[in-house]
Amino acid sequence: MYALVMGSSGDIGTSTAKALAEKGWSLYLHYNKNRERIADLQSVLAEKYPHQDFIPVQFDMEKDKVETLTKQIFGLDAIVFAQGNTFYKLLVDIEESEIDALWKIHIKLPILILKALQDKLALTHHGRVVFIGSIYGKVGSAMEVVYSTVKGAMTSFADAYAKEVASLGISVNVVAPGAVNTKMNAEFSSEDLESIKEEIPADRLANPDEIADLVSYLVNIKSNYLTGQTIYFAGGWLL
Repeated sequence: MYALVMGSSGDIGTSTAKALAEKGWSLYLHYNKNRERIADLQSVLAEKYPHQDFIPVQFDMEKDKVETLTKQIFGLDAIVFAQGNTFYKLLVDIEESEIDALWKIHIKLPILILKALQDKLALTHHGRVVFIGSIYGKVGSAMEVVYSTVKGAMTSFADAYAKEVASLGISVNVVAPGAVNTKMNAEFSSEDLESIKEEIPADRLANPDEIADLVSYLVNIKSNYLTGQTIYFAGGWLL
């Protein structure tokens, strides 16, 4: 079994790669600039699981053509879209180039990647697609209006695409976390994070490993009957 983990150098992507490797998956480890972190991850996984393959795949989602990625992919059973970024700004302050980047990285490129790789996912009749979305795709967030918009679009895409490929044995789901303890939240002060934590009924931020466990379940289930779903993983926050 081979899975492509987009954004393997990020916190959720790295945790997902480790969780899938533990379940016996061979992995394509996507990264853009963080080659050193991927090399370290590849080394750790290869030593721990010597009978599986761990293949670094470099691809710039803002600049490269999709073929740059897809020509590096051979056997494929699952794709996890864990890549992503945000810009914490008022809508009136966000640049057009930043809007384009959010649309391209979160929506346009994943659609083009799936368009190119669908035949590979359908080959074994148990292809799996999992997007890492966000609770903001449901409730929206001030200062992250465009990010909230593309995460909402992600859910809409999964809803529609799941219907189109169910007969091919491909499931499509979204895992939508709330506040997660990742470097993406590092720009917030400890006071801001503490304030957020007080609003979460579970009284803490999620850990990347918890997200990875849920992703691991979604790609390993024997049936594709669970499909077209957005699963909110937010400790009761904002729901």
